[in-house]
Amino acid sequence: MDARDQALTAIFTGLYAILVMVLAPISFGPVQLRVADCLIPLAALFGWPVVAGVTVGCFLGNAYYWLGPYDVVFGPVANLIAASAIFLLRKRRLLACVVGALPIGVIVGGYLWLFFTPPDVFGLSLPAWAAMMISITISSLIATAVIGYSLLTVLGRQSIVEPLKSRGLKVVTES
Repeated sequence: MDARDQALTAIFTGLYAILVMVLAPISFGPVQLRVADCLIPLAALFGWPVVAGVTVGCFLGNAYYWLGPYDVVFGPVANLIAASAIFLLRKRRLLACVVGALPIGVIVGGYLWLFFTPPDVFGLSLPAWAAMMISITISSLIATAVIGYSLLTVLGRQSIVEPLKSRGLKVVTES
């Protein structure tokens, strides 16, 4: 990893952590919209520096809010898996963003019910863990597959990518 990759990793680490902390009221809880997760799909464009950045940024944001060791360990693991999946599936960006939302919903929803009362999900009588997994998966789909995919689409335009590349930034191509 060269200095530019390290700098890009630091930028994404900071952006993710700051978005989590500033938007803490909606970034945590049984019904949440972790806006910072919209950065995860950018792994399809900028590669491993984003994967590392959103992983470390999640660790910092979760350590700041401190729900406990589960959240500080498993939240970043979920981001690592999500961002890696998006990077590996980058040729099919929308599919990648949908697939990337799933580990967050399953992993984070799989333990968050220990900290919060699960929300009512469509009036169904579900076990607490299942209701939380559904809630977090829905919010993750909004953040990654709707907001994140839109951000990826805009930033992935040639009119934006070419100036970045001409200034020495590594941009991952779809092929």
